[in-house]
Amino acid sequence: MAGKIRFHPKAEQEAEGAVQWYRERSTMAAAGFVAELSHAVQQVAETPERWPRYIANTRRYIFPVYPFSLIYRLLQHEVTIVAVAHAKRKPGYWISRKD
Repeated sequence: MAGKIRFHPKAEQEAEGAVQWYRERSTMAAAGFVAELSHAVQQVAETPERWPRYIANTRRYIFPVYPFSLIYRLLQHEVTIVAVAHAKRKPGYWISRKD
């Protein structure tokens, strides 16, 4: 178990922006996204090394329903979520984000 979960400020903004986007279209879709995000964070917190390695020393959890991935770095006993990345965005746009 990793222990602490921390969101990079821009990852937090991405999550909030996605929730807002879904909320403007459907409260049910927004609730579904929030539930899926919460589940992703919980899964990563419980077993951070389970998810495959990705680019720039990260790992990636792909959401099963929504077109998003949780991109994170595992450092000792902390997981830093560096992006809540939409599948249509350019891969690696978040690489310059420092922990």
